Amino acid sequence: MSAGFSKVVICVFLFVILVLPGCMNIPITMTDAKIATGIDEKLMPIEVKDIFPSSTKAVFCWFQWKGAQVDTKITATWYFVTDDIHILDYEFVVPRKDGWGSVSLSMPEGKVLPVGSYKVDLLLNTHKLKSLTFKVE
Repeated sequence: MSAGFSKVVICVFLFVILVLPGCMNIPITMTDAKIATGIDEKLMPIEVKDIFPSSTKAVFCWFQWKGAQVDTKITATWYFVTDDIHILDYEFVVPRKDGWGSVSLSMPEGKVLPVGSYKVDLLLNTHKLKSLTFKVE
């Protein structure tokens, strides 16, 4: 191995060890997340589960975060996994450093969620903070 090549390898190694972790500093940590049938008046999940009956009209993704920069934008991306369908992206802003909140997936009046498997990803740009799955049976 030549001296020049060794220096390049060492430089790349130092860059990966010292520089990249700082670039990947995520300004929020999702400490908990759950799928539930509803949210109460204190914004806490009601009836947490991962299997819902075929009569389900809405599900709620409750989450808790810490260490956020105020006004950090998060995206909830919902999927119908059974047919590999991207349902929707919902962008929201966390209003304080630490807290909890929820987003929901609901059907129009008189409709129910189709039977099958679902997934919701909570994303910061393209970085996945949490991913939850559930089924409607």
